[in-house]
Amino acid sequence: MAADGVHGPVVDAHTAAAVVMALVAAETAGRPVALLRRPDPDAAEAAAGTGFAVLLQTSGTTGAPKLVRHDIARLRVRLRGTGDATARWLLTYEPASFAGLQVILTALAAGATLIARPGEGVAGLVAAALEHGATHISGTPSFWRGFLMASGDRDPPLRSITLGGEAADQPLLDRLAERFPDARLRHIYASTEAGVLFAVADGRAGFPAHWLETGVDGVDLRLVGGELEVRSPRAAPGREGWQPTGDLIELAGDRALFAGRADGRVKVGGAMVSPEAVERHLLAVPGVADAEVRAVPNPLTGHILTATVVPAPGTDPDALRAALRDAAAGLEPAARPRVVALADSIPLGPAGKKRREVTA
Repeated sequence: MAADGVHGPVVDAHTAAAVVMALVAAETAGRPVALLRRPDPDAAEAAAGTGFAVLLQTSGTTGAPKLVRHDIARLRVRLRGTGDATARWLLTYEPASFAGLQVILTALAAGATLIARPGEGVAGLVAAALEHGATHISGTPSFWRGFLMASGDRDPPLRSITLGGEAADQPLLDRLAERFPDARLRHIYASTEAGVLFAVADGRAGFPAHWLETGVDGVDLRLVGGELEVRSPRAAPGREGWQPTGDLIELAGDRALFAGRADGRVKVGGAMVSPEAVERHLLAVPGVADAEVRAVPNPLTGHILTATVVPAPGTDPDALRAALRDAAAGLEPAARPRVVALADSIPLGPAGKKRREVTA
């Protein structure tokens, strides 16, 4: 293989163009290719052999990235919107991420337009969407919260809105549905290891609880100790059996709701607390455009929680602080943030997600 950024079976894939060239070269040569977002000294050895396949790194949001091998046919089997050549897809994810590759493959399969601005933050991506008339956008819930704030009163002609990579909360789904009533709205549950598992298109957070009994779209689901496990025919090779996802689930009536990551819980006093669950509680407060809850080590309690909140435009700061205090009062004492700060924005990691590591 020979192209910019392509060195044998390993590609520093920081642009959509590099990903496309690498895929074409690897398919022509009939060999694997590793698409890297971060340096990995083991990538060349992992990508050795024959047969067209793609190795992708996990996001590393809560740990070191891992390489996962995918048969290209399994990546293609769940492409959405492949018949829409008029679509104009905005690439919000890293090109070499699982979600980014899905967007690129979808656009290629349809002969659609791909809008890519490498390294841009949310404001730059919003500008690109407006400038080029994006009709299809897939992004994390954190991206979409930033999108709603940065776009002001100008909107691209969206026909499809997809959320993935983080749990989609009900207030955000409601705001998107109100803002873009003619767009198809769905949130996708997927991972680099398990592939695309299922999509929810009923406008509600979580997924139907009966899927835990019936499965969905060929994927089996179950709860083990409150953690979601999946078994999918579209998983990466070697991961076709039951796989723990690390996502905690709470059942509420006919709904299964995401309640944070199993490895994200921290001890506050004698209680185990999920910062993500507290974060979603704050996101439901009127006047909150975005929120981030972090765990900070504390010598007396193990940890305490702190919160950063982005007010919605036009929100009175004093009134919002009072509303946040009232909301926190409804939480268990260990789950109440001890510090709440207002900010203009919350920085995101390269994957478009909030960073979940514990603050030192």
